[in-house]
Amino acid sequence: MPAQTKNITRLLQIMARLRSPTGCPWDREQTHRTIRHNLIEETYEALDALDSGNMPEFCDELGDLLLQVVFHSQIASEAGQFDFDTVAKTIAEKLLRRHPHVFGKVKADTSREVLRQWEDIKKTEKKSASIYAEVPRSLPALLKADKIQRKASRVGFDWKHAKDVVAKVEEELREMKAALASGNRRHFEEELGDLLFATVNLARFEKLDPEDLLNRTTHKFVKRFQQVERAVHKRGKRLEDCPLEELDALWNAAKHQTKRRR
Repeated sequence: MPAQTKNITRLLQIMARLRSPTGCPWDREQTHRTIRHNLIEETYEALDALDSGNMPEFCDELGDLLLQVVFHSQIASEAGQFDFDTVAKTIAEKLLRRHPHVFGKVKADTSREVLRQWEDIKKTEKKSASIYAEVPRSLPALLKADKIQRKASRVGFDWKHAKDVVAKVEEELREMKAALASGNRRHFEEELGDLLFATVNLARFEKLDPEDLLNRTTHKFVKRFQQVERAVHKRGKRLEDCPLEELDALWNAAKHQTKRRR
């Protein structure tokens, strides 16, 4: 038996033992619902490890993510619904179906053609006329906006030039300002949402990940604000006791210091 197969078999056996009457009390109590959040947490921990560039840690986190697949598969197996082998078989067959340009006789020479073909196959499989039938409702808003825009682009509904997307962002900014000035709260909320959506579109058009961009900016803000905190504490004061003007001056100093390090 190949080493890879042995390791998978061993992992499945361990999970089955943990869930057995003589196994772990905590593991036996879990359901799909009680460990649902673990899927999200382990995914983000794996992404953090990937972003850090620490490959041993990334490997470890991928293992934790794989455990969630095995855990859910074991619970489903006990209920007679499906098992890990069914999960692996299902995704293998899906890959074969959705890559006819590799495993069949269909021709697709560019990534764009492949993605458009992928969407067509998915619509046929799901028996839905909408390209959005499979977009998860629980996706974070930023990721969902990006995914929805990418799907529209794959079927040809997209801007031709970056300047046109920038013009759309500027248009949405003007409309948001007008709504704010009008005092109509609901209209303002709608226009602010449109502005966010247009900004995500600009990032996507430029082949950037809006989630990554916002994370980087958030990280930059935190680092600068921590410099402000340290400066305030050096003065023997608390943030709450400092006037906005003082905090603003410290923020600008931290900003200039950061720029000098580039």
